[in-house]
Parts: sequence; C-alpha cells; structure tokens
Amino acid sequence: MTVSQIDRRAIPAGASVTNWTARDGWVLRCFAWPASGAPRGSILFQGGRGDVFEKYLESFAHWQERGWTITSFDWRGQGGSGRLTDAGNCGHIEDFAQYIADFRDFVGEWMAATPGPHIIMGHSMGGHLVLRGLVEGVARPDAAVLIAPMLGLKGPFGAALGERLARLLGGVGNSARPAWKSNERPYTTDTRESLLTHDTDRYQDEIFWQQANPGNVTGPPSWKWVIEAFRSTRELRTNPALKRMDVPVLALIAEHDGLVDARAALAQVAKLPDARVVRFGKESAHEILREADKVRNRAIGEIDLFLEARARRG
Repeated sequence: MTVSQIDRRAIPAGASVTNWTARDGWVLRCFAWPASGAPRGSILFQGGRGDVFEKYLESFAHWQERGWTITSFDWRGQGGSGRLTDAGNCGHIEDFAQYIADFRDFVGEWMAATPGPHIIMGHSMGGHLVLRGLVEGVARPDAAVLIAPMLGLKGPFGAALGERLARLLGGVGNSARPAWKSNERPYTTDTRESLLTHDTDRYQDEIFWQQANPGNVTGPPSWKWVIEAFRSTRELRTNPALKRMDVPVLALIAEHDGLVDARAALAQVAKLPDARVVRFGKESAHEILREADKVRNRAIGEIDLFLEARARRG
C-alpha cells in the first residue's frame, strides 16, 4: 500500500475550509476536498469529542488520491464550531440530539451535492453519533465505518453507576462547568499521549494545530456532556432498531482502548445485521488512524478493501 506523503501540518492545495449554517443559525466549521480525477464516491468523516478535522489530513489525502471526495465538519460546540458555554474552552452540549439534528441536515445537503456512493465514517464520539443517526434513520449512506466508536464510556464504576454518579455530581451547581481540569480521563495516571497513540510524531501534529489555532482547542467536557454521553450510549445500546439497521458497517475496535469501552462496542456491533469487525490489540491506543504505521497501515488497508467493494457496487 502506498502511503501519502502529505504535509500533515498544512491544509492541502485544492481543499477548502468554509462554514455551514445550521437551521437555528449556528455556524459549523467545515472541510471539503474534491476527488483527484474522476470521483469514485464521497466520504463524510466525523471526528470525536474535542477533535478538529486537521488531525486526519493524512488519512484524507490517502482516500482523496484514490478518487474519493472528502468532507468533514467540527461538531457543534467544539473545534472551530464555537462554544456553548462561557467556561473557557469547555466542550458542552445540552442534549446529543443537537448533534444528531446537525448531522441529519448536513448529511442531506452533502448527499445531494456530492457523487455517490456515499460513505460516512465516525471516530470515537463521531462513531457513536454516526451509528445513532443510522439507527434513528436520519441518514442512509451506502456504507459506514466506525473507528474506535464511543458506544460505551470507559470508567471505573461501570455504565449504570457511572451515569448515576455523573448525574449526582453534575446536578450540583452549573452543569455547563468543566467536569474535570485536564487529561481525557480524570482518574488515570496515563498521559494523554499514551491514551491516544503510540506515535509521538502524529501526536505532535495535534499539538501543532492547537498552537496554530488556539481558538479551536477544546478542553475537558462539561458535566452535562458527560451526563448526556451516558444517556445517549445507554439509549442506543438498548434500542431494538440496532438489529434492523442494515447499512453495511465496518468497525475498527482497539480492544485495549483506554478512553471508550471496547467491550460495549463489540456487543453493539454484533447486533447489526451487516457488520464486519476488525480488532486491534495492545499495539493500538484510541486513535487508530493516527497510530504507528504498523497499526495505521492495517486499518487503512481494511478500510480500502471496504471502500473498494462499495465503489464497485456504486
């Protein structure tokens, strides 16, 4: 497999960063990169909590060079899509249904404006929201890829007790305040870097973009985000429509993920009627597409095989 030699710290020539306005007037920051040559189809890639699309330029370049049109946007309240609280760079949301509403409207416009087949990819929180959107019928792409999807939250107390504690702690005072001060998990001694990737250079790419665009940096979540994340993952986990959602799915899951519950992801993907799972062991942290080459190349190869099958059918 040929690996793109793109500059991971520059918006590529031919790509554009623009804005998209939601139906309530909220402005979301967007990325668009038309295919190189005759288009084979279109990919909408959605990142995780606190992500910005610049983190995935390397993967975007790989698919764009192979004829895929690439689109992405920063979720409401994070990255370059504004903030929903005055608490500094805190990532806040009142209800995950707000994410789904933006996703529904954006996908509708995106599918009408771009060549098919249409593939939607989601990493971490983005994977949860993509699957939830598919299960709820707000989007109907030709296929979907879930990468380390947040289908359960990682915590020391389990989902049920974790949600009760979040509601108890977050219900005191302003629930839009940050749930903790730093790191991705407040109760771990692991560094943020070790939770995300074993590849120091790729981790430093994110630091570069944070320093280049400090206004796009999203810090810890609000208590309300934590509460709603527990609720949304619980409701999706128990939704009987999971067993009827027949959009073909490829799921890449890091079994030793320190940020999301890999066992919950495996259990939920197993309910889908048309899904393939690719597992990674201790060699992979949370950000599979930003891991060391051995892991990343395997992940990209699996996705390419999946995309090739969709392109032939399209």
